[in-house]
Amino acid sequence: MSGILLAAGSVSPTVLVSVPMLICFFALMIGVGLYCRKHSTSVNGFVLGGRAVGPWLTAFAFGTSYFSAVIFVGYAGQFGWNFGLASTWIGLGNAFIGSLLAWMVLGRRTRVMTQHLDSKTMPDFFEKRYDSKALKTVASVIVFVFLIPYTASLYNGLSSLFNNVFEIDYWLIVVVMAVLTGIYVIFGGYMATAINDFIQGVIMLVGIITVVVAVLSQNGGFAEAVRALTAEAGAEFTSAFGPNPIFLFFVVMLTSLGTWGLPQMVGKFYSIKDEGSIKKGTIISTVFAVIVAGGCYFLGGFGKLYKEEMIAGGYLTENGVLFDKVVPTMLADLAPVVVALIIVLVLAASMSTLSSLVLTSSSTLTLDVVKPTVERKRTMSDKRSVLVMRLFIVFFIAVSAVIAILKDTLWKDSVFIAQMMGVSWGALAGAFLAPFLYGLYWEKTSRAAVAASFIFGTGLEIVQLCISVGLFSVAEIPVLDFVFTNSLYSGVFAMVGGLILVPIVSLLTPKSRPVSAEEKFACFKK
Repeated sequence: MSGILLAAGSVSPTVLVSVPMLICFFALMIGVGLYCRKHSTSVNGFVLGGRAVGPWLTAFAFGTSYFSAVIFVGYAGQFGWNFGLASTWIGLGNAFIGSLLAWMVLGRRTRVMTQHLDSKTMPDFFEKRYDSKALKTVASVIVFVFLIPYTASLYNGLSSLFNNVFEIDYWLIVVVMAVLTGIYVIFGGYMATAINDFIQGVIMLVGIITVVVAVLSQNGGFAEAVRALTAEAGAEFTSAFGPNPIFLFFVVMLTSLGTWGLPQMVGKFYSIKDEGSIKKGTIISTVFAVIVAGGCYFLGGFGKLYKEEMIAGGYLTENGVLFDKVVPTMLADLAPVVVALIIVLVLAASMSTLSSLVLTSSSTLTLDVVKPTVERKRTMSDKRSVLVMRLFIVFFIAVSAVIAILKDTLWKDSVFIAQMMGVSWGALAGAFLAPFLYGLYWEKTSRAAVAASFIFGTGLEIVQLCISVGLFSVAEIPVLDFVFTNSLYSGVFAMVGGLILVPIVSLLTPKSRPVSAEEKFACFKK
């Protein structure tokens, strides 16, 4: 990667540009965290920003929590290589299903009902909406178990770019990112996260547009790049739906519809200040997603133009493709200032998602598990609750960082760890999407139906995990073999299955419906 690596006895231009940009970026993030301390003295302020966050901050917080370095480096490289330009549909699906429809369907009703019920987390919503402490406990366990590996996976996109530019160990990159994210989240809570998400979102927007323009210019412009891709990979890689439309559909559905059931995404609607902000936030969030997600996958679609470079680097062999190396290889010979911007972009994308996940995990564990347990004997004050959340933030960041480091060193070939990260999204979305959606719209949703969705969603993904690591096989059963092709397929079936299962079980179990449902839905009539 000429022009990027450190030359003997000298410093590359990329490093000279990158270091000042990174120092300014880190200083700004920490400064925002310190500035927002005044908003984080109470539980409501620390977790929800006082439910007074405006449309721009909420929309950017939603978008930056959605799109991490995993998408820019990992997914864009993998799906761009497999689908060609048709991978752009994934980004557009994320924009119009994962953002636009999510805001339109969930935004207002989530804000209104959670405020009416005074619920601060998704498990807390399940308890108060369905009058069941057991559902809250089970939901908290699901969040705890499946968010940690999902959080650990966020570090994956960092190693390729940072190692190439700075020649420093992966573990040091992980530690620096974890510590800096922890500082501003611990000090400033949700408000610091939201403001930093806005700053990081602006960096992501500028970075993606710059990178797409630079790569197309490097290949003679859009038309010439498309012609070259057709010649190199075949016409199917520049066709409307690519070489594998069915697989493409499942990728679009999991990465788009899945956001509707993820606690760190839905939680953004809890904090927005009014209904007018929701309308503005819907537009802002959708435009953000079109540019960032659409740009990422569109860029990855040109990956096969760099086939020779992939072979030369040892990333494309008879044994397969190292997908995490596709995008870094595409960016290797760009101008130093562009590469420096990409470094900050990837870091911003990772830190924004990491901050959202650890805040969600810590608030869920504190408010839904620790506080109810403590308050059986004595009252737990706001001050003590915030302190416990801060301690859990340290815990979650440390555990996720350790898992990421061990996976890169001692557990590099561990199938279990890799697959566990893969099933996390499907398990969370499969368990929570249906009961949360129906809980907002249908008074007759029953506790039994919610429990069934929890069991079905997580159960399906646990089976997927067991099959993936080779504990057993369903290859001889055609239907099951298709469902468990990989975690993308099973994740979609978990979500869709939940949407079918919840109304059926609710109709069969009328006695487990909350008796106070009508009163809870009265909030929508005000």
